[in-house]
Amino acid sequence: MSQEISEKDRLFTIFKLQKGISEMMNLERYPKETEGRVSALCTAIMHEAVELQRTTNWKWWKTPTEFNQAEAREELIDIWHFVVQASLELNLTPDDIVKEYKKKNEINRKRQKSGY
Repeated sequence: MSQEISEKDRLFTIFKLQKGISEMMNLERYPKETEGRVSALCTAIMHEAVELQRTTNWKWWKTPTEFNQAEAREELIDIWHFVVQASLELNLTPDDIVKEYKKKNEINRKRQKSGY
């Protein structure tokens, strides 16, 4: 149980840090409505995912280069920033995230067991 509390505290810390940085940003060009903000964040997440993919050797026709794990981790954290911001826009708390994650995880486990 103490590990779960610690993990939740870490998620609360991430949300607090994201809220703090979002309060520092110039939001003149940020969409005014929730749907527009979530859509913009989805676009940002997709572009960051492409940047993450570019750190890998996915091009089978190209001579592979050494995988830069530090760069990949940085791109993944960029994705986390936008995912957490989208969570804030949708009024999801860290508790909500854990609850919804567990619910979806159980669905995915059932799917795997049934040959999904």
